Amino acid sequence: MNKKEISTSYQPSSVEEKWYKIWEDANCFSPKGEKESFTIMIPPPNVTGILHIGHILNNTIQDVLVRRARMQGKRTLWLPGTDHASIATEAKVTQMLKKEGIDKKDIGREEFLKHAWQWKEKYGNTILTQLKRLGASCDWSRTTFTMDPKYSEAVTKVFVDLYNDEMIYKGERIINWDPKGQTALSDEEVIHKEISGHLWHFKYPIKDSKEHIIVATTRPETMLGDTGIAVNPNDERYQHLIGKHVILPIVNREIPIFSDSYVDKEFGTGAVKVTPAHDPNDFDMGQRNNLDTINILNPDGTLNNNVPDSFIGKDRLGARKLVVETIESLGLIDKIEDYIHKVGHSERTDAVVEPYISKQWFVNMEKLVGPAIDCVKNGKVKFYPERWTKTYHHWLDNIKDWCISRQLWWGHRIPVWYKNDEIYCGITPPNGEGWVQEEDVLDTWFSSWLWPFATLGWPKDSKDLQKHYPTQDLVTGPDIIFFWVARMIMAGLYFKQEIPFSNVYFNGLIRDEKGQKMSKSLGNSPDPIDLMDKYGSDALRVGLLLIAPQGLDILFSEEKIEHGRNFMNKVWNSARFVEMNIDKKTNSDISSIDSKDFDVTDRWILSKLNSTILEVENAYTNYRLNDAVKSIYDFVYKNFCDWYIEFSKSRFYGDDENDKVIAQKVSLYVLETTLKLMHPYCPFITEEIWSHFNDNKMLINAEWPKSDKRIINSQIEDELSTIMKLISSVRNIKANFSISPKKEISLICKVDENTSQILKSYEIYLERLVKVTSIETDKNISKPPKSTTIVIGNMEIYIPLKDLIDINKEIDRLNVQIENLKGRLNAVNKKLNNKQFVDNAPEKIVSHEKNKKERYDTELDILQNNLDSLI
Repeated sequence: MNKKEISTSYQPSSVEEKWYKIWEDANCFSPKGEKESFTIMIPPPNVTGILHIGHILNNTIQDVLVRRARMQGKRTLWLPGTDHASIATEAKVTQMLKKEGIDKKDIGREEFLKHAWQWKEKYGNTILTQLKRLGASCDWSRTTFTMDPKYSEAVTKVFVDLYNDEMIYKGERIINWDPKGQTALSDEEVIHKEISGHLWHFKYPIKDSKEHIIVATTRPETMLGDTGIAVNPNDERYQHLIGKHVILPIVNREIPIFSDSYVDKEFGTGAVKVTPAHDPNDFDMGQRNNLDTINILNPDGTLNNNVPDSFIGKDRLGARKLVVETIESLGLIDKIEDYIHKVGHSERTDAVVEPYISKQWFVNMEKLVGPAIDCVKNGKVKFYPERWTKTYHHWLDNIKDWCISRQLWWGHRIPVWYKNDEIYCGITPPNGEGWVQEEDVLDTWFSSWLWPFATLGWPKDSKDLQKHYPTQDLVTGPDIIFFWVARMIMAGLYFKQEIPFSNVYFNGLIRDEKGQKMSKSLGNSPDPIDLMDKYGSDALRVGLLLIAPQGLDILFSEEKIEHGRNFMNKVWNSARFVEMNIDKKTNSDISSIDSKDFDVTDRWILSKLNSTILEVENAYTNYRLNDAVKSIYDFVYKNFCDWYIEFSKSRFYGDDENDKVIAQKVSLYVLETTLKLMHPYCPFITEEIWSHFNDNKMLINAEWPKSDKRIINSQIEDELSTIMKLISSVRNIKANFSISPKKEISLICKVDENTSQILKSYEIYLERLVKVTSIETDKNISKPPKSTTIVIGNMEIYIPLKDLIDINKEIDRLNVQIENLKGRLNAVNKKLNNKQFVDNAPEKIVSHEKNKKERYDTELDILQNNLDSLI
C-alpha cells in the first residue's frame, strides 16, 4: 500500500492534472500488444470549434468504451483529429481579415491561404486541448488533420479513382446556393426552418384575351425569371388555355401555358408558374418541355442583368417588395394570404438558401447505395438505438447525386485542369504549359467520409491499417447520419471492400430544463470548462451519463452534475474509511479464504458485486452505458457504502482477529473491483484512490473484472434485502416517535416458520444496528396494544411503544403536528384549486406547489398512522 494517506476531501483539479501527465508520460494511450484490436475514430471536430456540452457527452461515451477495452487487454486505439471545415473556417478567416481592413479578393487565393493556415495553427487545436481536461485517452501522437499532406493524398486519389470509374461528373443542375458564403451546398447542409410569410396570388394576362390565369408564389421576385405556366393535362378548367401564352407582368415576356403531369390540380389554383433556373421541380419541367432557363440572380443574391433595369442590383428581398408593389400598381394581385412554410437555410451562415442553376461537380451515388443498404439490413453494421435504421434507409432509398464542389479557397482543390477544350484529372498536375486548375474545392464531407481508413495511412497498406481497420465502434449524433455515417459506410465498402465499423452509437441531444436545444445565442448553454473547474471532470462525466439513456435527448440541469460530485465524494469517503481501518499489509486476495469462514454479509456483498458486474456487462453489450453506470452507482451507494461498511464496522473493531482480517480483505477486494468498474466513467478519482492501495500497477492498465456466476447467491441477496428493509423501517419509526437510536427495542413478528428462522439468523445485525434485543415470532400472533406496525412482504412486525415513550405526550405532540400540517395543506390546496393561479403562474411555481401537496399528504398519512397506533 501507498504510505501516503487519502486526504480528508477530494480536490479534483490537482488530481486531474497530475494523473493526465502521468498517463501521457507512460504512453498509456497508445495501442499495445498483438491481441484483438479495438479502434474508435473520434468524430473530428471543426478547427473552428470550442468545447460545448454536446462534445462532453459524445467524447465521454467514447472514452468509456476505449478505457474498458484497454482494461480488457485489447490493442486499443482512439484516434483524434480535426476537420478543416471549409465554409466555417473560410468565414472565420475572412472576418478576421476584414477587421484588419483586408478584403480576401484583393490579396488573392495564395495569400489568403497563408492567413488561413496561420489561423489554423493558432486556434485549430483548441478543442483537442480542452478534451484532455475531460480525461480523453486518445493517442495524441496520431492526431490527424483532414488537410495533412498524407490525408490530402488519399482525398485526391479517391476523386481521381471515382472520376476514372465514371462516377464523378460535372453538370449543370439546380443546386442549393448560399448567397452569403457564395458557395454550393449539398441537400444535407440545408436546414429547413418554419417561417411565417405570405402567399401572393398573381394574375397573369392571357395574350390576345381578356382572361387571366392565377398563380401563387412565396417568392415573388422569381417571377422575373418565369418561362412558362404549367397545368395538369387532365384539368378541365385549363384545357382551352394549353398552347396559348401569357404576357409576364413587369417583364412583358411571352411565356407558354403547357401541361405536365407533375402539377397537382387539387393544389392551389391548379396552375403553376415555372422558373427553371430557381426551383428544382421547375428545372425538371423546363427540361421536359424545352423551356428557356433564365437565371436572375448574381452569386451574392442580388438581381443580375436578366431583369428590367429598375431591378438590377437589388437584393433579392428588396426586389421581392418592389415586385409586389409593381404588380399591385398594375392591378394584378388577386389576394395575399398569411402562410407558414419551411424555408431552407445554410447550416453554416444561416442565410436563406436559393435554388440556383449552376455547373457543379457531382458524385453519381447509384453504385454506392446498394452495398450501404445491404450491410445495415443484414446486421453487419448495427445502429443503437435501432430505430435510426429506418431514417438511414429512407434517405438512401431516395438519395440524389452528391454535389461535391464548393466555391471556396480553403479546402482540397479539385484535381482537374483545363486547357482549351481538354480536361485532365490526375493525382499530379499535367505536363506542359497552358493548363489551368479548377478553382473550386471539395465539400468538407468528401474528405471526412474517408476518416476510418485515411487516418491509418491508406492508400498504403500500412501496419496500422491492417491492425485497426475495420474499426469497431462509432459514437456520433444522429444529425450527421447522412452527412457522415452513411457516406463512411459507402466509402469503406467501395475502397476497402469492408465495412468501416460494426456498431454505431447515436447519442442524444442535450436540451435545457424547458426542452430547448442548448445554444450560446439563447444563453442556456453552460461552459464545460467552468463546470469542470467547479465540480471536476469526473463529476461532469458521471453526472451526464447518469441521465443519458441510449439515443434519447437529455434535459440538462447543473443539479445533475452536483449528483455526480456527491457520488465522487461518497466513493472518496468510503475509500478513506477502508484505508483507515485495514492493516497496511492487507491485500485484496480473497482466494485463500475458506468459503465457510466468510460472514454472511461477505457472501452477500460478493454476490451483489458479481451480480453488478453481470449487469454492467449486459449493459455494455447492448450499448446502454447509462444503465451500466446506474448499476455501479446503485451498488456503491446502496450496497457497499450504506450497508456492507455499516455491517463490517463491528468486525473491524471487534476482537476476532481472523474475522477482522476477512472483513478487511473483502472490503479492499470489493473497493478495488468497484474502482475497476468505475474507471472508464470517472478515471481521475479512481486512479488516485487505486494508487493508495497499489504501488506498482496503474488502474488504467488493470484487468477488467469478470463475473463469477458461482458466487451469485440470490437467496442471500433476498434475505439481506428483507433485513435491510427492516432495519431502515425501525430507524424511521425511532425517528418518527423521537426515540433515541441507542434505545433498545423488541420485535413481535407475525411470520411463518421459514421467515422466523431468517430473522433469528440475522438477529446479531438487528442488535448491532438498531438495538433489537429480543425477537418473538409466531404465525398466529396478534398486534399488541400501543404498538406500531411494519409490513414487509408477507411479514407483519410490531414494535411495542408503551415502555419507549410517554404515550399521552406523544399523542398531544402528534395532534399538534397534524393540525399544523393540515393548515399548510389547506393553503396549498387553496392555491391549486384557484384556476387563475394554475393557468397564469410560472410552471416552475405551480410544480413546486404540487410537490408540496404531495409531500404534505405523505407526511399527514405517516402522522395519522403513528397516532392511530397509540390510541
